[in-house]
Amino acid sequence: MGDGAGATVSGPLAGVRVVELAGIGPGPFAAMLLGDLGADVVRVERPGGPGLAIDPASDITNRNKRSVLVDLKSEDGARTVLDLAARADVLIEGYRPGVAERLGVGPDAALARNPALVYGRMTGWGQDGPLAADAGHDIGYIAVTGALGLTGPADGPPYAPANLLGDYAGGSLYLVIGILAALQHVRSGGPGQVVDAAIVDGTAHLTAMLHGMLAAGRWQDRRGANLLDGGVPFYGTYETADGGYMAVGALEPRFYAEFTRLLGLAEGTPGREDPARWGELRAAIAERFRQRTRAEWTEVFEGSDACVAPVLSLREAPDHPHLAARATFTSHDGITQPAPAPRFSATPGSVRRPPARPGADTAEVARDWDVPGLERHAERHAPGVGATEKGSQKR
Repeated sequence: MGDGAGATVSGPLAGVRVVELAGIGPGPFAAMLLGDLGADVVRVERPGGPGLAIDPASDITNRNKRSVLVDLKSEDGARTVLDLAARADVLIEGYRPGVAERLGVGPDAALARNPALVYGRMTGWGQDGPLAADAGHDIGYIAVTGALGLTGPADGPPYAPANLLGDYAGGSLYLVIGILAALQHVRSGGPGQVVDAAIVDGTAHLTAMLHGMLAAGRWQDRRGANLLDGGVPFYGTYETADGGYMAVGALEPRFYAEFTRLLGLAEGTPGREDPARWGELRAAIAERFRQRTRAEWTEVFEGSDACVAPVLSLREAPDHPHLAARATFTSHDGITQPAPAPRFSATPGSVRRPPARPGADTAEVARDWDVPGLERHAERHAPGVGATEKGSQKR
């Protein structure tokens, strides 16, 4: 099965066909990841959106996809999507519970057309439960799981790490894991099935180790009081002379010894063995870091086992020597972006296509997937394609 436009298909999922019902957030990111791994991803757009409030040409989460236009509220909209699903291995949707069913493209209808289909459902609250029908966003999902309460200083409010923890770590990645597991089940002779990926479930699952530590009495159920949340002076961030920051993770004694040697702590500074004097130790470390710039401290710790690194911005990260050497970031179609991950020795993933423009690939997909009704449908509902790239879908 081809990826269209003469592109070379690579990656371990080459030949896998994915239908993505357009949304924002974790669904598109999951579909991007499948596309990065070689899947032929077709994003089904509805007239007028949804989309981020950015130029679609810059929406990296829509790379390695093709976009078609289907008005699901039209008379033949559901039939057109089901025609695609009949030829696909995977379908991804991120509507609130019950919406896909009302539109005629729910699991029962899709699996009736294609019993081997993996139907991936991406929501914040899940398909059932008291909050299932409620609107929400990343910050609320991670709040109720206890994950948001881990962030921020002990004497300040929690802060959201963008939408990385909920939408993408607890949502997209768990959806992809579920889809790949279900695909393996199908390839082993089993039937298709529904994957219910809820951000609350995935985010809670991410806290497994911490719940174990809590049960063992090795984690205090409060912020800024533990080994990994800034509660110790040798695991955290410190400001430098130029307003930058250095990240310190010198947990093990031998790494800590290297850290203090290179930092040049004064004779008589309290050691790490006495928690009662950690306030003094933290102040001494902070004072030392304020003596030099971020670049100077980066040079001091370079090549050591002190476990210290500069805190870089999004624009700075691609130029870090290690990331540059590994080509962790790449440039495609004029956009600097993260390269596909993880890496494969025999079937490497790649960025094959720029972000899909809404509806731009309808004719190509209709031909490659042998769905002639798709192009006819798009022609009837073409006005307004891509006219509105704003708004948000409440999951």
